Amino acid sequence: MTERHNESPHDRLSLAQEQPNATVWRVVAWIVIGLGLLTAIAGIIFVPGRTWPALLLSNIYLLSVTLAGTLFISIHFVANAGWSVVLRRVAEAMMASLPVVAILMLLLFFGRHELYPWSHEAELASGGVAHGGAAHMSPSKAFYLSTPFFFGRMALMLGVWVALAWAMRQVSLQQDDDPAPIHHQRLVRYSAAFIVVFAISFSLASIDWLMSLAPHWYSTMFAVYVFAGLFLSGLAALTLIVVLLRQAGPLAGIVNETHLHDLGKLLFAFSTFWAYIWLSQYLLIWYSNLPEEVPHYLRRTGGAWLPLFLLNVVVNWVVPFVLLLRRQAKRSPRLLAGVSVLLLVGHWLDLYLLISPESAAAPSVGPLEVLIPASYVGVFFLLTWRALGRAPVVPLHDPYLDESLTHHS
Repeated sequence: MTERHNESPHDRLSLAQEQPNATVWRVVAWIVIGLGLLTAIAGIIFVPGRTWPALLLSNIYLLSVTLAGTLFISIHFVANAGWSVVLRRVAEAMMASLPVVAILMLLLFFGRHELYPWSHEAELASGGVAHGGAAHMSPSKAFYLSTPFFFGRMALMLGVWVALAWAMRQVSLQQDDDPAPIHHQRLVRYSAAFIVVFAISFSLASIDWLMSLAPHWYSTMFAVYVFAGLFLSGLAALTLIVVLLRQAGPLAGIVNETHLHDLGKLLFAFSTFWAYIWLSQYLLIWYSNLPEEVPHYLRRTGGAWLPLFLLNVVVNWVVPFVLLLRRQAKRSPRLLAGVSVLLLVGHWLDLYLLISPESAAAPSVGPLEVLIPASYVGVFFLLTWRALGRAPVVPLHDPYLDESLTHHS
């Protein structure tokens, strides 16, 4: 391994197909997936009111990471970025879970009555009182949140995301065999299309899938807040995988300290961006004190929820801010890996606080809340590892490859 680190980045390209042995980890992943599946089945039968929120949380969590990988690639191409070329295949591998999580999202249809109070058709038809005693919906909102329209939108958005991600992956693999500029141009076009589609559709999706858990609450900043968590968790996953592959795999000698520094800066920046949106939303709702908005925070700052509410800010911003403030910290693989793991846990906590208070009077963390998300992590690991093994870990004919290999600051 020492000899490889002494080689030039161009010399390392011939070894970029190698992967460390992960047989043990694959076995562990399958075991965790099996335990999570059994837990989910038992939970749906015996405690559906706790199980379906845990499944929704896990679906949104995995979807966040996969979409963030697609968005990272899209921004890379639209901005003509050169520094991140050697990281591109890791982001592409993160997209591999998108078709699976799309199917899992659609399966929420069977748990809609446990998740969404508006899904009770009798309530909508009569304009009745919603869950929690809130005022009844207007006819237009009742139509928008009707079950066929809701899951039709979900299927359409997921289908478009999967199609664009698949097209980008296929063109990227074609570029490995053919250096013609047309492949790069097509990737730029697909990326631009994805960014536009994502900006619109994800805003709607965050309102549909998360805000409508409390159909009479609203926040004009909610979509931006959910996006901030999505991209931050995706950057954390990307950074963690890159560090692991650099330490013991094919990216050793290719990803240098400057690449790590740039990833550290992105983590630092988007952690602060998340905190800014979190605080802005909270202060605006607290200051306006409107009866349609305040219950959201009253529920999350009362009783046993308050410690988790405060811990959310500590985990997702305070600790990463302090640890990543120094320049040298952003170049430390061990510290970056630790912060990435912390932010990934923090995103789970953030989603838990968005979802669980709508169906539970107090926090309850047990096998359902642990094993189900862990099984999704297992799915992500297996599919990401498989995707990494199906193509060179560094794109071979990207026009900015040399710039990325010699990236220094």
